[in-house]
Amino acid sequence: MSRVEDFLTPEEELDVVQAIIKAEKKTSGEIRVHIEAHTRLDHFERAKEVFHLLKMDNTKDENGVLIYVAVNDRKFAIYGDRGIDNVVPEGFWDSTRDAIAQQFKNNHFKQGLIDGVLKAGKVLEAHFPWFHGNENELSDEISKG
Repeated sequence: MSRVEDFLTPEEELDVVQAIIKAEKKTSGEIRVHIEAHTRLDHFERAKEVFHLLKMDNTKDENGVLIYVAVNDRKFAIYGDRGIDNVVPEGFWDSTRDAIAQQFKNNHFKQGLIDGVLKAGKVLEAHFPWFHGNENELSDEISKG
């Protein structure tokens, strides 16, 4: 079994998906998690590439967020679409990054992802609140590479 398959149990994956659903209830933003074993690219650049491969740049308000994890590299990155970058200050993702990093340092990967997803949802809510008729434009499932 690869490290990607060992990273989260099926039950833990469901818990992360439930966190995504919960976070998206208060924002029109779209949050996804992608897990893969390794990348030869810079992790932020790979997150950007995966963001496009998952068609996350096709949301109406350009407010998708990807939490990317390279398991074997022990690295992660957060990538937000240009609609977010246009309205948020520098360092906007620092608190989300720190929430994930704190849990990952203690090998609490599920909790790190849940904390990151919920924190991302909370910070997105201020700039992209949920509105009546808002559609879930992207899958909430964890993608793997």
